[in-house]
Amino acid sequence: MKEILDFRKMLDSLATGVFAVDTEMNIVYFNEEAVKITGFTKKESIGRKCYEIFRTTLCLEGCYLRKAIEMGTKIIKVRNLILNKKNREVPVDITASVLRDDKGHVLGGVESFIDDSVRVTLEKKITGSYTFQDIVGKDEKIIRLFDLLGSVAKTDAHVLLLGDTGTGKDLFARAIHDASRRKEGPFVKVNCAALPPPLLESELFGYKKGAFTDAKQDKPGRFQTAEGGTIFLDEIGELPKDLQAKLLQVLDEKEFYPLGSTHPVKVNVRVISSTNRKLPKMTRERDFREDLYYRLRVVEAEIPPLRERPADIPLLIDHFLKEQSCILGKQISEVTPGVMKILLNYRYPGNVRELKNIIEHAVIIVRGGKLDTDALPVYLFEEQDVQMLHHRVVEKNLTGQTAPLAVLEKDGLLAVLRSHDWNRGETARTLRINRTTLWRKMKQHNLIPKQTS
Repeated sequence: MKEILDFRKMLDSLATGVFAVDTEMNIVYFNEEAVKITGFTKKESIGRKCYEIFRTTLCLEGCYLRKAIEMGTKIIKVRNLILNKKNREVPVDITASVLRDDKGHVLGGVESFIDDSVRVTLEKKITGSYTFQDIVGKDEKIIRLFDLLGSVAKTDAHVLLLGDTGTGKDLFARAIHDASRRKEGPFVKVNCAALPPPLLESELFGYKKGAFTDAKQDKPGRFQTAEGGTIFLDEIGELPKDLQAKLLQVLDEKEFYPLGSTHPVKVNVRVISSTNRKLPKMTRERDFREDLYYRLRVVEAEIPPLRERPADIPLLIDHFLKEQSCILGKQISEVTPGVMKILLNYRYPGNVRELKNIIEHAVIIVRGGKLDTDALPVYLFEEQDVQMLHHRVVEKNLTGQTAPLAVLEKDGLLAVLRSHDWNRGETARTLRINRTTLWRKMKQHNLIPKQTS
């Protein structure tokens, strides 16, 4: 017992936060530096789930400690952001490892972390010409966006971010907050599409004790949690009509009524919202309140899809390669020309998020210090084959040939149709022709499936 106590005293003397969890992710040890960095005491932390203390999106979507436990390995020097007790983000550098007993049985995991604020601040100053906070980009469209949002961030104007899924709207929202005068306040994200309307209302605005059967005590909503900071309403186009009216009240009067309350709550928050839906069309069809739309879009910014910013692809590849190599403890320094060619020619329907997933897949698969084509997901080669067939058809069409062209065109159409399981809409988009032209070509080459003829 004395040795155990001495060991704990030694860990408490470290200038590194250390905590341990069991296999259910319950905290079983929390040292003094962990208390200092997070603001949570040992008593508040031990026995609780680690994600209740550190509160990051990665805790639920990609926990490094859980990954280390499941893989039975060690993940060294990975960057992350935690939310301290005062709801302020703290950049940390972490190492996570599985914890085993003398017989090799998994007991849980242990993670060490240091406050990385100073290094992050210096790094941002050095790389500021190509970044807006933590967003990587040098394409002309992105640089213009950086300039716009950099100016807007210094104000309290509400911002509406538009863009396809995977373009990084949440990163831009966070960057605006970090560059604003509210940066010392909390940044609170709410996904409006993730919860059913009754739960979403209580999540946004809170409730009073007795408001409904299970309301055993008062609960503050996300707007109250974001007091003095920023609330980010992701997927705002999914907000139900009755909650749209309540949100409009917050924007106009800076107050709202929690569920079950007869007294308004005053709030001082900045609202950033985002959507991949067409809000003007939704307002015309009365699916979204027009007055709310105009209140949200004091400043409107559209984030371009990755296919429209090709200059950023090599930059992002390098960024994700370093990040994933660090996470997985590998030394991968470069990609081959073949990999770069494939990744530069791909259209990225999933945008930046898809590119990140491709690099993560490749880093997991690769052996050695260089990414080659055999580490890439198979679907990238299938897509490339389809594009090559399409280009060959187009090139031959320009030559005026007849019989060979007809055969080539039929083969090309058949390949593209099969690659999309005979979905005519997707096939037409791939070939960049309208559905009527596609149907005419299918009939011309006798490619109409019997069940649809």
